[in-house]
Amino acid sequence: MGMRTTKHGAPRPRPRPRSRRGAAVGIPVAVAAVGVLAGLALTLLPGSRSGAGIPAEASVAAAPTNVPSGSVSSAGPSAAVVGAATASTRPTVTSPPPVSATGVPTPSASRPARTEPGAASPGRIKPSVSYRGVATSYAAGDGDGACLYGPSGDLMIAAMNHTDYESARACGAYVLVRAANGKSITVRIVNECPLPCAPGQLDLSRQAFAELANPALGRIPITWTLLSPAAPDALSLRYKTGSSRFWCGVQVIGHRNPVAVLELRTATGWRKLPRTEYNYFLSTDGGGCGGAIRVTDLYGEQLTVEGIALRPDVAQQTRVQFARH
Repeated sequence: MGMRTTKHGAPRPRPRPRSRRGAAVGIPVAVAAVGVLAGLALTLLPGSRSGAGIPAEASVAAAPTNVPSGSVSSAGPSAAVVGAATASTRPTVTSPPPVSATGVPTPSASRPARTEPGAASPGRIKPSVSYRGVATSYAAGDGDGACLYGPSGDLMIAAMNHTDYESARACGAYVLVRAANGKSITVRIVNECPLPCAPGQLDLSRQAFAELANPALGRIPITWTLLSPAAPDALSLRYKTGSSRFWCGVQVIGHRNPVAVLELRTATGWRKLPRTEYNYFLSTDGGGCGGAIRVTDLYGEQLTVEGIALRPDVAQQTRVQFARH
């Protein structure tokens, strides 16, 4: 499916306070001095508005113009999802493990780092929180989607609404979906449901929707929570097509818990990469490409992987997986 681009309106500049300059011509020096002293006294009086701040205006994001193929754009009621998590983890440096004689990457899992505010936000979707919204359905085709995992034989999948998708933070997350009739299913997030999909809304594959209710209903109320399932084995890492030592994109596949941070080891230490809406972490100048990779989940667990070859568009399986929660 084609990559969707979201344009954001540029924030309007804050108005600058205007200073007013008066002209005093022919006024005696003594009178001017008295005026200065009086002005100073006024600035010290309670209630003076001198230097009052001007509130900044919020910028408004423009609605997406392109819709991922196969995804249904149906609006639903807003869920009570407020704020973003501030808990984070401080990177813990571990000794690099050796590469096995067979050439298979031999990754190592570091101990969970201590929690420290501001280092790595897990995003809007948090553990042990129940989200309310609606379920709609779309034709999932071969199971590929905005997260660019590729075709999937398992079509118990879903597209996350634009707000909770949060620039691919939701990609790969497993969620337990419950309908009002008591039925429930587990789906994996592989796609994005663009606006006007509302916060809390899940666009399920038609196969997944049919497990909850009659597809003819088209739209049903649901609640859903994040899962840390037993199913996945070891996770895989994949370099994006066109990657080299001068530019690379890295993707995590088959992770049990949502990925919060991906770092590459450079000569000066670990480098945190920005994440794109199409679910790759980019090193635009090539720093760290081809070296060790460290991945952190939203619970703060870090996995360090050595020996991943810089082979574009090849999913290379590791021997580690995030712990179950």
